[in-house]
Amino acid sequence: MRLDDRLRAMAMHATARWTVRYGEGLRFAGTDLPAPRVVRAPTRHGSVRVHVYRAGERRDPAPAHIHFHGGAWLMRYPAMDDWWCRYLTATTGATVLNVDFRTAPYVVYPVAQRQCHDVAAWAAAGGGDLRLDGERITVGGFSSGGGLAASVCLQARDAGSFRPALQVLGVPALDMAGDLPEHATGMISTDLRRLVRRVYFPDVATRSHPYASPVLADDLSGLPPALVLTGERDVLRSDGERYVARLREAGVPATLDETPDVDHYFLTEDPRRARRTMAMVADALVLATERP
Repeated sequence: MRLDDRLRAMAMHATARWTVRYGEGLRFAGTDLPAPRVVRAPTRHGSVRVHVYRAGERRDPAPAHIHFHGGAWLMRYPAMDDWWCRYLTATTGATVLNVDFRTAPYVVYPVAQRQCHDVAAWAAAGGGDLRLDGERITVGGFSSGGGLAASVCLQARDAGSFRPALQVLGVPALDMAGDLPEHATGMISTDLRRLVRRVYFPDVATRSHPYASPVLADDLSGLPPALVLTGERDVLRSDGERYVARLREAGVPATLDETPDVDHYFLTEDPRRARRTMAMVADALVLATERP
């Protein structure tokens, strides 16, 4: 890893809490919830902090949504999606687990992917004293977190560890082997993509591995239903479109929802449309985890 890459990645990692503010205008549900409880979940790469959002105590095992934040595998800051976790908890009644997985430059692939899977599998096994319902687990994430959620589904299928009821992928990064258009404009630049690959995916051969690039997996059959959210002007839009097409070819139910005329921060550019999108996700989570 080049020294300048490492220093740049360290700066992004350290300053995320002050630089990321993209969801602040969407705090309209769950603002009265208490601060999330922080627990630790075991993984192959050490225990991981998990921020747990709940809308009150439950006596029966609760459905759970496992969320993976974005940040290009460079920003370790789960609180960037606090607004989203609060919204889902308040509107669905589910327990939401926001995972504080490790990121570059302090780890490289596949550490984050494995940690995210292991936390989700731990939750599906009950999550210790959280008393979660392993039959009613969903996963999701934004951007790199969307790629992690898709990776978790593949890992869970291959290992037979658990089966999510739904995967919610917001503007997901699903192909780390392919190049962006050379003169791509917008929020996701070719320069950022190159940095991510050099720092978190330094081994070129791993970039096409299915857990790194889920859209390149040979077999997508047996995966949970998917709700994929894209932005019309987002350079990653094609990742989501290709994934939905391949899921459908494999017989997996997949819904594609594109927000018109927005870039990568698809929920903040059009707040009115965002409310409809967020409600759609909440409804999908409730439907996916309803008791028979």
